[in-house]
Amino acid sequence: MILDHLAVASETLEAAQAHVEEVLGVAMAPGGKHAHFGTHNRLLGLAEGLYLEAIAIDRAAPKPDYPRWFDLDRFTGPPRLANWICRVDDLDAALAGLPEGAGEPVTLERGDLRWRMAVPDDGILPMQGAFPAVLEWEVPNPPGERLDPSGCRLLRLEVIHPEAARLAQLLPLTDSRVVFEGGDVALRAVFDTPHGERVLT
Repeated sequence: MILDHLAVASETLEAAQAHVEEVLGVAMAPGGKHAHFGTHNRLLGLAEGLYLEAIAIDRAAPKPDYPRWFDLDRFTGPPRLANWICRVDDLDAALAGLPEGAGEPVTLERGDLRWRMAVPDDGILPMQGAFPAVLEWEVPNPPGERLDPSGCRLLRLEVIHPEAARLAQLLPLTDSRVVFEGGDVALRAVFDTPHGERVLT
């Protein structure tokens, strides 16, 4: 399991994009639409093959008759860093070793991108959403390798949860940038940017 990207959610894509750009001081790039879930995004290339996604419900798209991913149907309040996403080579094998509720594989596409992601039936990831979404890319060059560099690099991702130690034990993830801390559920990302160190929440 490898850290793939981070997602900032909001009630509108414009608000999510503005939050990222204000905090990090760099412009996001165009993304696209996710027809299956009726959402759309903007992207920001980070160092070391990572990227940052701003995502929201696309009000111009038909509403699906099933819950959207990332619990976006219930999202309220200001934009925030809401999810972290990890990739694996074999999604089915990975899910066999993860706790119940991590999701069922859904085949997705955006433009020429193809991937499978584990999405819970209710759209809500385990452990109050602190659990990572898990995907398997089905293209040789995922977005993290395609996006132009922004000059930003992730220094640390803090995954905060009352059962932080248990969450860490559940994940076959070895990444010194990801740290698990006790506390109320939240995500906090520290970046090195062209304007110095910035913190995205």
